Amino acid sequence: MGSLDATSTSLAEDLQDLQLDRPAKGLKSVEELEKLTVDEHLSDIERSVYLLSSGQEVQRISVIHNLPDLLRDTESHDECMRRVVPKVREVLHLAQTEMQVAASSAFLQILQKNLVPVQNYSQTFLQTILNSVDSKDPDVASAWLDTLLDVIDLLPKEVIKKEILGSAIAKGQLAQSVQSRLACCRILGKISTKFEPFVIKKEILPVVQSLCQDVDYEVRGCMCRQLDCVARGMGLEATKSAILPELVELTNDEECHVRIAGLETVVNILSLLDAETCGTTIIPLVCKICQQAVQAEDATLPVVATQLGKLCHGISDNLTDEQRQWFIDFYKKLCHVGLEKNKASSRVTTPLIDKDRGSKESDLTDIFELEDKLVECRKNSAYNFPAMVLFCGAKQFKPELHLTFTHLCKDPHFLVRKTISSGFHEVCKLLGNNANLIQSDLVALLKDESIEVLRGVISTIPAILDCYMSSGSNHTVSESKSGPLSDIIPAFLASENAIFTCHNWRLQEELMRNLSCLSRCYSSESLYNKVIPILRQKLVKARALPVKVAAAHSLLKLTRKVKKREQREEIYHGLIHDFCHARKCYLRNVFIDICRIVIELYSKKFFKETFYEYLLELHTDSVPNIRLSLCSILPDLKRLLILPTDRGLLQQLDACVRKLLVSEKDRDVSDGIQSAVEELDKIHIPMQSMTRRNFFEQDLDDQKKEEEEKLLLDNEEKELKKEEEAAEKKKGDKRNLVSAKKGSENGSSSRIPGPRKGSRAGLSGSNSTTKKFLYPSHITPEDDNKPVAPLTKGAGTSNNKLVKSKSINCISQIPRRDFEELDSKEVSKTKIVPPGKAPGNKVQVNSNICKPSSGDSNINKKRVSSPKLSRLPLYNSNPNLHHGRPASPSLIPIKASTTSTTNKPSKTTRGSGIPAPGSAGTRRASVPTISTSRRGSLGGQLGTEVTPKAKGSNGALNPSIKERKKSR
Repeated sequence: MGSLDATSTSLAEDLQDLQLDRPAKGLKSVEELEKLTVDEHLSDIERSVYLLSSGQEVQRISVIHNLPDLLRDTESHDECMRRVVPKVREVLHLAQTEMQVAASSAFLQILQKNLVPVQNYSQTFLQTILNSVDSKDPDVASAWLDTLLDVIDLLPKEVIKKEILGSAIAKGQLAQSVQSRLACCRILGKISTKFEPFVIKKEILPVVQSLCQDVDYEVRGCMCRQLDCVARGMGLEATKSAILPELVELTNDEECHVRIAGLETVVNILSLLDAETCGTTIIPLVCKICQQAVQAEDATLPVVATQLGKLCHGISDNLTDEQRQWFIDFYKKLCHVGLEKNKASSRVTTPLIDKDRGSKESDLTDIFELEDKLVECRKNSAYNFPAMVLFCGAKQFKPELHLTFTHLCKDPHFLVRKTISSGFHEVCKLLGNNANLIQSDLVALLKDESIEVLRGVISTIPAILDCYMSSGSNHTVSESKSGPLSDIIPAFLASENAIFTCHNWRLQEELMRNLSCLSRCYSSESLYNKVIPILRQKLVKARALPVKVAAAHSLLKLTRKVKKREQREEIYHGLIHDFCHARKCYLRNVFIDICRIVIELYSKKFFKETFYEYLLELHTDSVPNIRLSLCSILPDLKRLLILPTDRGLLQQLDACVRKLLVSEKDRDVSDGIQSAVEELDKIHIPMQSMTRRNFFEQDLDDQKKEEEEKLLLDNEEKELKKEEEAAEKKKGDKRNLVSAKKGSENGSSSRIPGPRKGSRAGLSGSNSTTKKFLYPSHITPEDDNKPVAPLTKGAGTSNNKLVKSKSINCISQIPRRDFEELDSKEVSKTKIVPPGKAPGNKVQVNSNICKPSSGDSNINKKRVSSPKLSRLPLYNSNPNLHHGRPASPSLIPIKASTTSTTNKPSKTTRGSGIPAPGSAGTRRASVPTISTSRRGSLGGQLGTEVTPKAKGSNGALNPSIKERKKSR
């Protein structure tokens, strides 16, 4: 607690010393103002000389910063070189660090912009640079050394050899300071690529060899890192004879810093060496370095893990199978280093036993440092995993590296998991069709609790999903539930909960933007039901505005992939309702951003039809910020218009602008609308006739978007038609199946079965199956034994004859019992001739239904006083499911009274009072309809109803029986 109090106190004092919110204690005095005042009539050159001579430090720095601008002016160039530059060189001898750094940057800009000839530059500015490199201030010396190294790249080799080479060699002598020798190492490495090999051997190589044997380890390490450049300048043969011995010795140096530099140089020099040198010298050397690093577990181990990928890739062509397997096994060992329990226990107990370590605090510090090195080693190994996959090959991934990859994805330290998650997409690309092997590892990373691990996967999830989609699994999740994406995408969507619990709004924004990549993986229904609800929720509830904008962008992008028009319109209306008409002003402000995205992603026509008028409604908003945001989008609205089609929309825009100009009281909104009006005046609205000629290229993208939207509607219509055709075909097949089944049960192969021999006009059958179809549920089988009225001649020929009623002068279309088996198409072919037009009131039947014999032409005219129930035909009570097709005619019997039918008998004609077509009050060929109602057990009572009116063949309503009796 005491340390925390002390820390908070010191922090409060530091903040107090800053005085961020406090004004200055006093103003400048008159004398100070006079010192800073410069005569306005002085020229730029005279003012610069005056400020460098007697000005303040800030004024001198300003002159040095403006030195390239003074030299750029051709009129003052010579005078600047003659008066200002010498003054600058004079001031730099005693200048502070800030001025020195400013001068080093200005001198480099002068050479980069070619403001001074090279000869003049080498005589003036270069000499100052070389002298300043030996500054005692390390920051100043480092700044000037960096400038010198950049200048060497721009100078010709003659100037370098004359002005820089001698100075560099002199700095590398053993008598010079360590800082000078370090500068010599960097300069020699830079100029080695500028000269011929013989110059390097003669002038530079002796100094390089001397610096490689320097007594200071920093000098040896710095020179070791420059051996790569020296070797490239000398060539292969000189490198093998002069450089490689020095490099081998440096990799075995006693200092860890030098060994690390040697390993890095070996990796960089591999491309220069031949196969023989690699096989005989480099590969044994590298194996030795790796073994020493694992045994020592010092600072070289993380560096070995970092460089192993490049190293294996560089020597892969020169390795035998045994050596290749050795490097793979060594890499596996690096990935598991520090995770063994026995080594962990030994690290914990050893410091307690060793008495030479000192105190327990130092022991714990050593333990933590070692653990950090081991974690860094595993992290660097995870970074090199894609390179090792390339080294091993995709075919050998499963037996060699798959288990190691799983261990890295489940490593106890989040830094290792973060590194492997960041390179997951590279591994997927290298595996290709074998990417399904690491599907479970990706799901585990997506379910990780660490935000840093999730960031690595979320940032690369589009590339990962593309790999899975292109690796032989080109199907969506809904099409194949067993595919690799069936587990990945739900885990990806579930990671949203963990990401939105943190306060990292940039990661939330990245997640919302990457959700748009699911359009390739999910079907339209899945997008609408699973992804779009998440985006709509975050669009409302997310805190950061960039997250809302990213969610809106992905939502509108995915909505273009939704196939059903009703679902798309529901999303658009939801945006208008939830944002444009929202009660909270910040949601209405988001609606303006949504409109900007719609303009970007959708066609002009769509925006004008859907969002244009709703957006203009915001000009009457009560919040000034909403009106101010609206002013910024008004020019974009005018660019969408085309005359004369959009004349009405243009009038609405003009009315909105005029109202804001006249009635606006807020100052910021008034300024905003004025700026918008100025930009609106510059926008020319094209005419529709001119658009195709002059603006075709500009509107090409918009035409493409409009074609995509139209194609989406056309595809939807085609799918609906296909569904309707499939449904009708299914129903037709079902109906044909039922008809065929009934025909087979009746023992007839014809669709219109005829009566059996020996039956009473085909009304009775021998088997129970026939009785099942002949009798309704409320008619007992005993009714079949009752006497039946005699039929006319030829009645046994067909069960589907049309008979003429005696009581009513019309033609009845009452079919017989088996009429329900007649196909609806064949019924539609029957032609009914009304009595007024057909002589003799004969029935004309289509020949494809039945051809009656000559005896069938005489219709039985005998009155039947009380027909029995068994004589009533059985009609199908199922409704017609095929609209537009002529169904089997169904007849409606007279409504039965609530009392028994035997109490009040009524006089009926044949057919139980069924109205016949052609009777009084009806139109010709009107076919009545019967519906039989079966409710429970009726106890022998026929519960039927008469519809009030039935439609005739021309669609007119036919009067009921009661109305016809009244008309008589």
